[in-house]
Amino acid sequence: MKIKVLKKSGNELKIEIEGTSHGLCNLIQKKLLEDQNVDLAGYDVPHPLASNPVIYVRMMGNAKPEDALISAAEKVREANEAFSKELARVFQA
Repeated sequence: MKIKVLKKSGNELKIEIEGTSHGLCNLIQKKLLEDQNVDLAGYDVPHPLASNPVIYVRMMGNAKPEDALISAAEKVREANEAFSKELARVFQA
């Protein structure tokens, strides 16, 4: 997976993610929108056969969008670990 920064300014960040799809982007967007400092978060897949998803984040105040994105990714990772543990518990019983 590769990440390319398309736009970065004081309170805005736009990145392209190579090698992923709606699943990861939707989770990241959901976690970003839970952050009180996030003004806007969304993603787009310009063309499903030829494009990589693009995630856009705009923050309120002086909050850094890269910090919000890192935090959102960490929350997604934690949720994935909890889900994996529960699956193992249910199916190994």
